Amino acid sequence: MMLEEKYNFVKIYERSLRENWDAEALTDYGTNVTQTYGQLAINIEKLHILFKECGIKKNDKVALMGKNNSNWIAVYLATITYGAIIVPILQDFRANDAIHIINHSGSKLLFISDINWEGIDLDQIPKVLAAVSLNDWHPISLALDPEKINYEAVAAKFKEKHPDGYYANDVHFDERSNEEVGSINYTSGTTGFSKGVIMPLNGLAGNVRYGLESGLVYKGSRFVTFLPLAHAYGCAFDFLSCLAAGGHEWLIGRTPSPKILLKAFEEIKPTLILSVPLILEKIYKKMIVPQIQKAPVSWVLKVPFLDSVVCTKIREQLVQAFGGEFRQMIIGGAPLNPEVEAFLYRIKFPVSVGYGMTECAPLITFTPYDQGSKLYACGRPLPGIMEVKIDNPNEEGIGEVVVRGENTMTGYYKNPQATKEAFTKDGWLRTGDLGLLDEDGFLYIKGRCKTMLLGASGQNIYPEEIEAKINNMPFVLESLVLQQEDGRLVALICPDYNEVDASGLTREQLTEYMEDARKQVNSELANYEQISIVKLYPHEFEKTPKKSIKRFLYTSMV
Repeated sequence: MMLEEKYNFVKIYERSLRENWDAEALTDYGTNVTQTYGQLAINIEKLHILFKECGIKKNDKVALMGKNNSNWIAVYLATITYGAIIVPILQDFRANDAIHIINHSGSKLLFISDINWEGIDLDQIPKVLAAVSLNDWHPISLALDPEKINYEAVAAKFKEKHPDGYYANDVHFDERSNEEVGSINYTSGTTGFSKGVIMPLNGLAGNVRYGLESGLVYKGSRFVTFLPLAHAYGCAFDFLSCLAAGGHEWLIGRTPSPKILLKAFEEIKPTLILSVPLILEKIYKKMIVPQIQKAPVSWVLKVPFLDSVVCTKIREQLVQAFGGEFRQMIIGGAPLNPEVEAFLYRIKFPVSVGYGMTECAPLITFTPYDQGSKLYACGRPLPGIMEVKIDNPNEEGIGEVVVRGENTMTGYYKNPQATKEAFTKDGWLRTGDLGLLDEDGFLYIKGRCKTMLLGASGQNIYPEEIEAKINNMPFVLESLVLQQEDGRLVALICPDYNEVDASGLTREQLTEYMEDARKQVNSELANYEQISIVKLYPHEFEKTPKKSIKRFLYTSMV
């Protein structure tokens, strides 16, 4: 099933560039350089000329790797509107992983930031005709005549093609069916080597359709874009939905620390905020936890009626910290800590949790805050776009979440075996997540199929739920719960060393505290979920770009 004609992916942006020609579209945060939709359209047209000069044809692959900036967005849109296929590469991938993706995808052009180019040599990517800098468009390395694709040569060709200038009515892209492949997006690989997700334009358009029809984005929307654009979550809403609606996005290319983000929120006052749990949890821990642990506040929060006054004050403070003008915050990419979510729900902070995956570009379920989102739920399936059911549920209704609909991939590139394994015989996509649906159709995620552990009597143990409890303890930065061969559970804990140093704890005292924390957490768990051993881990766990811990790297440590 294809989306209706008005949601043809290429035509969405043809219309938006024309209709919003003079409106501000992109700002590289910290540079005070802003592009209008018209200037973006001109850059896209110049890139089309560059593609032609390089001999790029319909369905050729163009790889794109670098930090968030306006040039990244121009390359993405130019590639798809030219008729080629974009291959976004997460900027945090190591050079050898990037080389594999470029070669595996068969990319003929590479647009890359200067810092990501260090460690890559053109000899390692023999199919690539040219590598072009995302910093300033200069050719980094190429097998083609440099005079054909340098900035001055392209600008001259543009002027020759459009001697009277380039205006809104000149924006016209060749027809492309939504059935055609738009992108090959390589997964971040929490369980091993990444796979290339083949995403038709229909899947990209399905996410944009939801963004527009839900009212989450609209003409004049303001976005602080700090999630990596090469990841499906940030790409679909911070970028594609925003520009489809005529919004304005400020692109943050630096590491999004809470300090940088709070400053940006204060200045820009976004109308919608997209975040991963880690960012919100850090801000919550630094801004809110110190307040609610103080004697007067902690006491008042336990008193009916009086607590509403404190909750209102805390909510107002938190809303202002995020700019004060956003309608809601959307959390995705990983589970939100239940204690944090419960407190935000209590103070009526406008936050909702969504659920998705790269294979669905990414959104599967979501319910806006003002439409009755539920605590601990990930919303309902996108109406008219996605379907969800639970495969082989147990007596509690928990089973694997399987999905189908407009946003679904067609398979993994050059990997028929993985594609076959990804779908049920009747065509539902296996998510690999365990969940349940309630009577109102809300989805609750219980954990990953591959991370679920079995107790001594066959009980299901969801390590993510135990980790959430551990992570709420003082002096804990993050944790991993793993299972030994004898069935006992081990908690690897990375301490919050800033907090430890500030408190003056010695190594011995920290070890003693963690043992007390183990006992405290165990008092809240069933017998079969008890943690037997705590091991301190010296630094943060290695993560994917969407901040999920790469569990498979640590299973041998217990």
